[in-house]
Amino acid sequence: MTELLEKALEKISRLPEAEQDAIASQILGELEDEAAWAKRFAAQAGKLRRLADEALAEHRQGETRPLDDLLRSTTR
Repeated sequence: MTELLEKALEKISRLPEAEQDAIASQILGELEDEAAWAKRFAAQAGKLRRLADEALAEHRQGETRPLDDLLRSTTR
């Protein structure tokens, strides 16, 4: 366990039980979400690679614009 995590858990341990449970629920929810995203990305790795390759090819062919330019043109 990292020093930072130990420090956080020490502070949490001094909170009332209901607050400890609320924080624990948030942490567990975040961990579950991260695991679900990792699983989805792993299942779609080939598709993501193909989309990345297509985007790079479009960029090399001059078919893309810098995001800053695009954002400036939409805010005018």
